[in-house]
Amino acid sequence: MSENNWTHHGKVRAREAGGELTLVVDGLTTQGKYYKPLIYEFFRKSWRGSRPAWGEFSVEIGMEYVGEPPWMDLDNLAKALLDAIKGYAFHDDAQVARLLVERRPGDRERIVIQVRKLNSSLMRRTLED
Repeated sequence: MSENNWTHHGKVRAREAGGELTLVVDGLTTQGKYYKPLIYEFFRKSWRGSRPAWGEFSVEIGMEYVGEPPWMDLDNLAKALLDAIKGYAFHDDAQVARLLVERRPGDRERIVIQVRKLNSSLMRRTLED
């Protein structure tokens, strides 16, 4: 199913626009392992977007909550989510050169993941300066 360029399957939806992959998982749980099979199933059954690429990537993960922030180690959440998108957005999570993970208040509880391919030469020049 596609609505406004989003591909939906269960609690997961994704789209590609402007060289960026955005993935949204509705709902929150403190069990990071919950997300991996959910996202795998989405990619396996529904995703018809681009295939994994080589190069360096930037990944931003936002855990949006309502009310009190849930108690969850963001590093564990990031690891589970990177494992889940590996093989679909990029070949290996070692390709992630920039990673931002944050907990923030939102209008609904969800996880938002944004993946962008980096310009490697720009990164090297920036690091050399």
